[in-house]
Amino acid sequence: MKIAIGCDHGAFEYKEEIRNMLESEGHIVTDCGCYSSEAVDYPDIAVKTANMVVSGEADTGIVMCGTGIGISMAANKVKGIRCGLCTDTTMARLTREHNDANMLAMGARIIGIELAKDIVHAYLSTPFSNGERHVKRIEKLMAEEKAD
Repeated sequence: MKIAIGCDHGAFEYKEEIRNMLESEGHIVTDCGCYSSEAVDYPDIAVKTANMVVSGEADTGIVMCGTGIGISMAANKVKGIRCGLCTDTTMARLTREHNDANMLAMGARIIGIELAKDIVHAYLSTPFSNGERHVKRIEKLMAEEKAD
């Protein structure tokens, strides 16, 4: 799978560990930054990562910041993105099953690194259910983007 990954300075160490894990599992990972613990603006990283997903350069994206809140908000500003902020594996599974999320967000100051790895695995291994009610809700959600 082709995965775009990005973070701000608050999650740099997590991004490095998760990137290494994904590459060791055979995924093709594009690192969208940041590249050190020096302060950066999370919207820049989120948009860069999200654009890779909507362009098809990546199958999915993973973004992280201190809480996951700001970077998920920024990613969701990109048309075509449905980024779910997850703090446990159930949320990761359900954001794929019910919401067909195409990006995952996490907060490095909120969850431990081992849980973050488990969340990534749950997210990547769960397909969209294609349930009629879920498809209908996603269509409504995406229609709001087109209304702008």
